[in-house]
Amino acid sequence: MAKNEKMASVLAFEKKLVPSDGFMYGTTWDQRYEKKSCSPLALKEKSVRGTISNRLKATIKNDPLKLNAEVEKPNLQRVDSCALGTDQDTLKLHFTLKVLSGVQKPSACNSHVFNETYTKAANGYIEAEGFTELAKRYATNIANGRFLWRNRVGAEKLEIQVSVLNRLDDNQKTWVFDATQFKLRDFEQSTPELEELSTVIAESLSGKADFVLLEVNAFALIGKAQDVYPSEELVLDKSNSKDKRSKILYHINNIAGMHSQKIGNALRTIDTWYPEYAEANIGPIALEPYGAVTNLGKAFRNPKAKSDFFTLFDKFATGETLGNIEDQHYVMGVLVRGGVFGESGKE
Repeated sequence: MAKNEKMASVLAFEKKLVPSDGFMYGTTWDQRYEKKSCSPLALKEKSVRGTISNRLKATIKNDPLKLNAEVEKPNLQRVDSCALGTDQDTLKLHFTLKVLSGVQKPSACNSHVFNETYTKAANGYIEAEGFTELAKRYATNIANGRFLWRNRVGAEKLEIQVSVLNRLDDNQKTWVFDATQFKLRDFEQSTPELEELSTVIAESLSGKADFVLLEVNAFALIGKAQDVYPSEELVLDKSNSKDKRSKILYHINNIAGMHSQKIGNALRTIDTWYPEYAEANIGPIALEPYGAVTNLGKAFRNPKAKSDFFTLFDKFATGETLGNIEDQHYVMGVLVRGGVFGESGKE
């Protein structure tokens, strides 16, 4: 039984932005539209003789004998790598993205009172805002190619093609974006094509359409035989086996790939509403309950500041008024992300 009748101890939301894994291909810029010119990129294993370059422990630094032996020894490694062919200068990343409706309906909720108040609040947001602001930000992160991550850096040209796959009528549409013309730091830019894509996403999130399935093809002109960067697998094997690789890259049936989670993280990197946005000078962060940015070792929505998701969501879902519309955008964005948000999970 729930401790508080207005809250739910069992509460979960399914994600409403569902990207597939990303598949990587090599091609040439001039022939990028021809399927025959695109070949799957495979991973290669390298055995390299490197040097010790990590920071040493104090016990080694303070022992001259151990220090010399440590810094002079070779660092032998077996790693995965991936690169374009010698006749290829362009990376193609392909994935699909399904946008679903129904965020006003939890996938699991054990409180009837909470379900009623939350649904009323969510429907109120949809009626007033129509998900237009969130949809524009998601669309911008498609158009600017943020999901390419490191593959975006140093690219001479970047082109993103987006097509609707599930509408075989007049609404079927393909948009082409020059990703270099869209900023990564803000969402102020707008073009007719971006507005159209935003509208399609907003219609699905707000329930005017059940769903939309988008196909995304990104082309990055990075140079012949240059390295590309698939997702890196988390190495859970802590043994010192000689056969162990120190870097394992992701592939799908021998095609170099990018995790769907990594693509999803890039698409929801739209939070410019966190308290330290101006001072932090890092641009938008991914929508997360505590605003955690793990590579900076910091959570930008600390519960002490009462700017975290659970503090705002509890007010929003029980009918209280939030301080500003930005907090509502943030709450609904985290719900689009999905997750388990029951009251018992907070303790």
